Amino acid sequence: MSKINYAAIDIGSNAVRLLIKSIDPEVESPAFNKEQLLRVPLRLGEDTFSKGEISERKGKKLHRLIKAYRQLMKIYEVKNYRACATSAVRDAANGKELIKSISRKTGIRIEIINGEEEARLIYDNHIEEILDKNTNYIYVDVGGGSTEISLISEGKLKNSRSYNIGTVRLLEGTVKKNTTARFRRDLAKFATLYPELRIIGSGGNINKLFRLADISTPNNIELPVEKLKKINETLKSFNTEERIQKFSLRPDRADVITHAADIFLEVATHAAAKMILVPTIGLVDGIIDNLYAQDIKQEETNEGNLQKTPVS
Repeated sequence: MSKINYAAIDIGSNAVRLLIKSIDPEVESPAFNKEQLLRVPLRLGEDTFSKGEISERKGKKLHRLIKAYRQLMKIYEVKNYRACATSAVRDAANGKELIKSISRKTGIRIEIINGEEEARLIYDNHIEEILDKNTNYIYVDVGGGSTEISLISEGKLKNSRSYNIGTVRLLEGTVKKNTTARFRRDLAKFATLYPELRIIGSGGNINKLFRLADISTPNNIELPVEKLKKINETLKSFNTEERIQKFSLRPDRADVITHAADIFLEVATHAAAKMILVPTIGLVDGIIDNLYAQDIKQEETNEGNLQKTPVS
């Protein structure tokens, strides 16, 4: 069997995800198939954004979870993987120490990445595919701890910025006023420099909001801003428990989803956008595509070196 398995671990502020995908490089047009997707809502950001560090209790849970993910990757005979920690770990006073300890105990290499790297991983492997080279885009990734904004014009990434404005931070009431002011100033500036901006949205919340919009057109990835406003108003009319029941939302999604909608609507207002493109992708997808791209590049390099080697 020529099928190869790759894995990605995303240690986010709200949840910790493991994605395992397979690909058969020997077929004519190889494409990834999802083998396993697990999501555990540890909500590390709850500790970081309110106390400044990750508690011993949640640190132990993260250690056990990474250990379990390691066993699953063994079962699936994963060829290569990458584990990335984002905002909650990045901002925790004990984040580096915790990750170093977990990496040592589990054997899983974990990187703490910045917001720009998060955006790049998704853009390089997914966003480019849907671009119109004559259109200006603002790519918005909303997570639990941060929001990443990238400006794309003429098919090229022009600017990428990260803001400590995330759904869990908003829930905890720990977003600083100067951060919000900078976010709004930058949005106004981007809208002036790049007229007629189209929004590309990513993150678990916008994916769920898109599904709630119930847009049945096949292959459609457009979410009308007016429809998002109505969905947000409807969700806000219910409390968390009611959202769980009426919309089949997970508890850790139900209490933050309107905060995500608010962020996207803020961007839409500044960009005067009527649509949000939702290609339903995430960091874990970008990580796996990046791993495969690196393997292909390495194989091509090796083949080139072999061709250059003189016959003895």
